[in-house]
Amino acid sequence: MKPLYLVDASLYVFRAWHSMPDEFQDADGWPTNAVHGFARFLLELLEKERPQHIAIAFDEALDSCFRNRLYPAYKANRDPAPEELRRQFTHCKALCAALGLNVLAHGEYEADDLIGSALHGARPDGFRGVIVSADKDLSQLLMDHDEQWDFARGQRWGMNGVKARHGVEARQIADYLALTGDAVDNIPGVTGIGAKSAAVLLAHFGDLDTLLARVDEVPFLRLRGAATLGLRLREQREHALLWRQLTTIALDAPLDGIEPGYTRASADPGTLNALSDALRFGPMTRRRLRVAAGLEEPGY
Repeated sequence: MKPLYLVDASLYVFRAWHSMPDEFQDADGWPTNAVHGFARFLLELLEKERPQHIAIAFDEALDSCFRNRLYPAYKANRDPAPEELRRQFTHCKALCAALGLNVLAHGEYEADDLIGSALHGARPDGFRGVIVSADKDLSQLLMDHDEQWDFARGQRWGMNGVKARHGVEARQIADYLALTGDAVDNIPGVTGIGAKSAAVLLAHFGDLDTLLARVDEVPFLRLRGAATLGLRLREQREHALLWRQLTTIALDAPLDGIEPGYTRASADPGTLNALSDALRFGPMTRRRLRVAAGLEEPGY
């Protein structure tokens, strides 16, 4: 099966923003540390894998996601991205486009939804997914032949490796997060249910719907505080279903302006050179970008 590389760009932009020194600046004096760090990551990926089918997904739905309409407090615990970082996201997207890479971004869908929708649509054409991200939410997308890749740690796992990492099967990840909550996204979860109890409940019942339908059985499980958990699940049934709407990755997000099969398009040398000048990339990075774009031979 043909590998389709799906990159969770925002994860790597944020990582560079927090880890790279702030000595990098563009021609106008704005910081560019996140762009420089993201460019290093992207070049390593392109040089190592030489992907023919690839899409880079960015988060643009910072406060306009469809999940905010379902639950206004979704991600409300996060501070807005500063202008210094927002500008760099724009540069990162422009860099990907200049390299001929498919860029996915939408005002109402998050990067996870764009990755899920791209993979869902590509499966019938014989693609398998290589999801480049450490985010456990994305593990729910894994099916036979797919893999997830924590690039920074050099760790890869498939559908059958999810339980060893997270305690539940790939297909149970959204239900698991609905039960435990997700502090990063400001999703409360069901009161009193933690990682261990959620894993036990899903191992026994299989999924959230079955658990809620057979909630009267919960007090009889060999699980600490089982009676209280059963009570909480009855009381918070509607909340649990809402949380699952938030934790489930959409597979129907609109994907516009992409190449058929997510193949790499021709690079734009003029834009690539202009970005390199504006962002003050050094000669080594410029050469690596031109090689990655197919504008220069590797040994030149």
